Amino acid sequence: MNELAIVTGGGRGIGAAIAEGLARQSAHVIIAGNMPEQQEKRAAELRGLGYSADALVLDIAQFDSVDEMAQTVYSRWGAPSILVNNVGADSIKPFLETDEGEWWETLNVNLLGAMRCCRVVVPLMQRQHYGRIINISSDAGRVGTSGQVAYSAAKAGLIGFTKALAREMVQEGITLNVVCPGPTDTPLVEEILQGPHPKLYQALNRAIPMKRFGRPAEMVPAVLMFASREASYMTGQTVSVSGGLTMI
Repeated sequence: MNELAIVTGGGRGIGAAIAEGLARQSAHVIIAGNMPEQQEKRAAELRGLGYSADALVLDIAQFDSVDEMAQTVYSRWGAPSILVNNVGADSIKPFLETDEGEWWETLNVNLLGAMRCCRVVVPLMQRQHYGRIINISSDAGRVGTSGQVAYSAAKAGLIGFTKALAREMVQEGITLNVVCPGPTDTPLVEEILQGPHPKLYQALNRAIPMKRFGRPAEMVPAVLMFASREASYMTGQTVSVSGGLTMI
């Protein structure tokens, strides 16, 4: 592959698996996010395996931080050819128990964060007339999930944003696509679901046709497909990786 890839939120969970998947394909991976210790550890682990990786601090909720990250990448390594917008945040709570501050925080990270990253990275990709952007949404954004109203709205917005920007970039050699993980065993899921809501976790597990949650590594093949140079005729598409829970 020999690409330069940025993976936001690549210090743990799905992002860490994506970072390794791209590194295994010979990409130089920049792991960016607000968990510097985990990101540095993950980058060091990849380097220990013989791959190429570095870590940068990024506050996805602040445009200045996003812009600084992109400019640092460009000055040190050149224009990125792959961007994976993976950072996400969520909580499980009935809608009427949430307030506007919680809605804004959820939208700011899950939707506006990806928009910020695209706003600063796309011009760098335009300089080389090439790029692959993969936005990590969620099946919650396709079907809606009780207890995750703002999160579902943000992830649905991310799908719409991806389609619209894909149309604008179609003549620029830049493709944009979406991967929607279904329920996946990650540290975030453990924090917001498995620990606080064990009965809901078990019920959801039973509802999945494969009768289990996904593993982070199982999200990677779809990302690698969209990230490949061969995927030049695929843009504006959404793929669910959910063990059959969502079939649309």
